[in-house]
Amino acid sequence: MVDEGSRGADPPADANASEGLSDEGRIRRLLVRELGEEMADAFVVARETQERWERRRHPNAGLRERKKRRTRQQISDVATSLFVVRGFDHVKVSDIAEIVGVSEKTVYNYFPTKESLVFDRADEGIARMAAALREREPGESPTRAALRALGEDMDDLEDLPDEIYMFLPLFAEMLATTPSLRAAWLDLQGRLVEVATEELAAFADVDPRDPEPMIAARAIVALHELAFASRMRHIEDGLRARELRDAVLADLERAARLLDTGLWSFNLLTEGARTRQQLREAALATEEARRQVLAALRQARAAWRKLGHREPGETNDEHSELKRAVYQAFRQKLQERHEAIREREQRL
Repeated sequence: MVDEGSRGADPPADANASEGLSDEGRIRRLLVRELGEEMADAFVVARETQERWERRRHPNAGLRERKKRRTRQQISDVATSLFVVRGFDHVKVSDIAEIVGVSEKTVYNYFPTKESLVFDRADEGIARMAAALREREPGESPTRAALRALGEDMDDLEDLPDEIYMFLPLFAEMLATTPSLRAAWLDLQGRLVEVATEELAAFADVDPRDPEPMIAARAIVALHELAFASRMRHIEDGLRARELRDAVLADLERAARLLDTGLWSFNLLTEGARTRQQLREAALATEEARRQVLAALRQARAAWRKLGHREPGETNDEHSELKRAVYQAFRQKLQERHEAIREREQRL
């Protein structure tokens, strides 16, 4: 689920001391009551996967820090499950707090807004992007640095269970159709642009209000949006695990080749290259990049023609077809559960 973290104060040290964490069994029982057996089981698998990710990302975390992270992740996971199944506007923060077993105030200690419950890893992603642009290797372009940061997120794609794969496109639909979440997503993209602009300007020793770092930052942040869109498209096409990761990285690589052509002059500026020889080298490199882009475009057109001439009834491999069928069945069950919840609310 691509990251808007808490921008408020850190949760108090004893945030859970008086309330206590709900055990996973209790949370599952409450989710069964709210969402049904299938959704509750999917949630349990998602929680186990999230726990593995957290241990891998923070191997040296102490007990107190692990407990805070676990509480925060429980809150976010329960919220996301409820939002996807019932609809963002039909879930109260108090509903989330009740299931997790904390107070509503504790939820807001970790997440300053209801929307930030959805983008729970945003701050980590922004920090990772900033660090990649700030700590570029010698000769590494801003585009390549951003690609390296995004590639770290792709590693998680090999570790996802099917239940989460099926949730992700529904999560994307929720973002696109909920005005407040759409606004929060655009705010996240704006924050990424601001951070990228500052880092690029500092690296090149220019004013961040100059047009070059501003437009370069917007181009680089577009890779972030592409990564999310590509992930959703290939999941719906039936790709999973390493195949999915490789397909998303291939899309990002194609986009990066195009961006590197346009951003070459800015990369030249960041390296302080202003001599005639360097300018001649830049011109040659730009011409080579132009040829690479043309070759990539020809490849894309050929792929499109091949797709357009697909014979009637011709499909992808049986494995992908099976994944799509499972996904559609999952969506049907979800829709039925959604309608049942609506009927129950109308009777109350």
